[in-house]
Amino acid sequence: MSFSDFEYAGKRKQTRRERFLDEMVQVVPWSGLVALIEPHYPMADGGRKPYPLETMLRIHLLQNWFSLSDPAMEEALNEITSIRQFARLTLSAPIPEDTTIMNFRHPLEKHQLAAGILETINKYL
Repeated sequence: MSFSDFEYAGKRKQTRRERFLDEMVQVVPWSGLVALIEPHYPMADGGRKPYPLETMLRIHLLQNWFSLSDPAMEEALNEITSIRQFARLTLSAPIPEDTTIMNFRHPLEKHQLAAGILETINKYL
């Protein structure tokens, strides 16, 4: 936990967004969604190491829940602590840029995984 995360944890009132994100941590079937996407997620092949799959999945879901474009998502990750923490990121490590966020979404679209994501969530619920 970074100093800013520690300071944030000490604040008193929890916002509606924080309550919503806390609930999503509990109800989203993370392992099932990761297993669905993993075969299509790029592995490091001598280049820059990709962000963890679950982090990128969390960012993708945040975009959908809050109707954020790729640049707006990058900005939210940099500015809003609760969103950054939900995505399992800290300010002491690099934050995904809008292009990285877009590049995660493209294989989901190419392999039509949105239906599988919805089906996995519906089965869990």
